[in-house]
Amino acid sequence: MLLTTLLEITAGQGLAAIGSGLAAAGAGIGIGLIGGGALQSIARQPESLGDIRANMILAIAFIEGPALFAIVIGMLIGL
Repeated sequence: MLLTTLLEITAGQGLAAIGSGLAAAGAGIGIGLIGGGALQSIARQPESLGDIRANMILAIAFIEGPALFAIVIGMLIGL
């Protein structure tokens, strides 16, 4: 049963799904690293909380944008 299911998925659909998954995983890892670095920076210099928070949100937006585009394109290719 699994083999027939795998054979029904064409190469384009499978690669699109893999690409979408990698884009989501990469964005999650990047956002996690940014959050961890921001928390360490705030712990070392609590007085710079506002600057660190603003830069963190901006960096997260820069990561999330291309990741969403990659996910949408991967889903459109898979249709």
